[in-house]
Amino acid sequence: MAERRNLKQLGELLVERGLIKTDQLQHALEVQKDKGGLIGQVMVDLGYVNEEAIAQAITAQYGFPYLPMENYEIDTEVIKVIPENVAAQYCLIPVDRIGNNLTIAMANPMNNQAVEDIALMSGLYVQLFVSTASDIKKAIEKYYK
Repeated sequence: MAERRNLKQLGELLVERGLIKTDQLQHALEVQKDKGGLIGQVMVDLGYVNEEAIAQAITAQYGFPYLPMENYEIDTEVIKVIPENVAAQYCLIPVDRIGNNLTIAMANPMNNQAVEDIALMSGLYVQLFVSTASDIKKAIEKYYK
C-alpha cells in the first residue's frame, strides 16, 4: 500500500484533460452534494462526459489498466471476498485472486478510502483495474444475484 501516490480527484483530472469545464465540475459537485452518488456518475448523468472518456482519462493519467467487463468471467469464489453492499457502495467488483493479491475493477481507482477498506476487509493486497460504472453495475447484478 505504501506506493500509493497522492492522486488527483477525478473532477480535477477531467478539467485538466479538457473533458469538462470548471463550471461543469462545480455544478456536478453541487448536484452530488444535493443528491449523493459518485462524481463520475453525476457528470455522466448531466451529460458532461461519457463513462469511456472517464475510464480512458484515468488510464492515461495514472496507468491503471482498463478492463472491459462485458466478456470477463469472474469465479464465484472471488466474488465472495467482497460483500455486495461494499461492491455497490464503492462501484467496484473483485475480478481475480492469486495468492495474497486481489484484483478489483473500479470506476474510480482514485478513491483511496475504498481501496484501503477492501485491503483491510480482505486482508489482501489490492491491485486495481479501471472499468466503467455501468459495466461494474451489470457485473454486480450478474454475480451477486
